Amino acid sequence: MGADALHEAFRVVTRADFLRPEDRSSAGLDGPIPIGDGQTNSQPRTVFAMLELLDVHSGQRVLDVGSGSGWTTALLAQLVGPTGTVIGTELEPHLVAFGTANLAAYDFPWASIRQADPDVLGAPDDAPFDRILVSAEARSLPAPLVDQLDVGGTMVIPVGPHMTRVKKHGHSPDAVDVSTHGLYSFVPLRWE
Repeated sequence: MGADALHEAFRVVTRADFLRPEDRSSAGLDGPIPIGDGQTNSQPRTVFAMLELLDVHSGQRVLDVGSGSGWTTALLAQLVGPTGTVIGTELEPHLVAFGTANLAAYDFPWASIRQADPDVLGAPDDAPFDRILVSAEARSLPAPLVDQLDVGGTMVIPVGPHMTRVKKHGHSPDAVDVSTHGLYSFVPLRWE
């Protein structure tokens, strides 16, 4: 995926469409905006950086953990196109409904948001995934998500304060390359 595709995704998938009506006038703010239930719509610069690291391509299967308002799910859907699949998971029932309604405004039938099971991280029944995006901060690298990543796949996840990219190159637990890419602040991943 080139920068052009990513810029086009941000142009097509308007952030304002994924905010509460009273917050839409703040859509151009490069900062997090509350969406309810203690969650936020992440700042555009952070989302852009994460998607750049994720390097999504047309036709890929992508898991979006912590889909919140549905904005990242829709951006990913634009990037994978109709030959791809995007599954968003979200713990908060209100945000599942909010994100699903926001996503429905776009013609992305290959993308969906579902209620996450608090005892199951990700979507193991739908694995493996080519790409996994996590928009919540883990204390350590979650093995269940690494397991759901296909060989050759990439995951981007905040681990502690560090934006972390994981590239899987084999089936064994240690067959991953892990690199960090800057300091960020996210809501905690409520699974650990």
